[in-house]
Amino acid sequence: MSAEESERSPLPFERKTKRQKPPKAISKPQSQPKTSGKEASKQPPFSKEEMAIPQAVSQRMIRRVAGFCGIPTALGITTLVVSYLLTMYSDIKLPPIAVLLANMGLFGLGVVGITYGVLSASWDEERMGSLLGLSEFMTNWGRMVEVWRETRQKKL
Repeated sequence: MSAEESERSPLPFERKTKRQKPPKAISKPQSQPKTSGKEASKQPPFSKEEMAIPQAVSQRMIRRVAGFCGIPTALGITTLVVSYLLTMYSDIKLPPIAVLLANMGLFGLGVVGITYGVLSASWDEERMGSLLGLSEFMTNWGRMVEVWRETRQKKL
């Protein structure tokens, strides 16, 4: 981790504190007295407002997912329709495997586009980010990998 990443300011929807691990269960089961419904529903450590993604960021993510996922998916559907029309109304006979591979490729790009759309959006409310979002993707991917590594280290 570079000095720049360690000194970055947290995002508005990131937790301010880290969760505490629950104490390990004792091997001997203890009988717990039944509690009323009111006591069982404790307040979560963070409110929904604190954990929510800001509206500007979520709208930015939705627009990017619509573009990066919607365009390949629409092209995949169009490929099916065009190949059907060509087969039925013209002398052009497309090999079924070619249509299948084209559709699998386009729908696969659509699935990848969902992830890229979310990760390429700027998670900072004030900053829009670039058109393709390559720098935002690298930053957000790095944050995600860092959290995965921290989580793995805590489990070990």
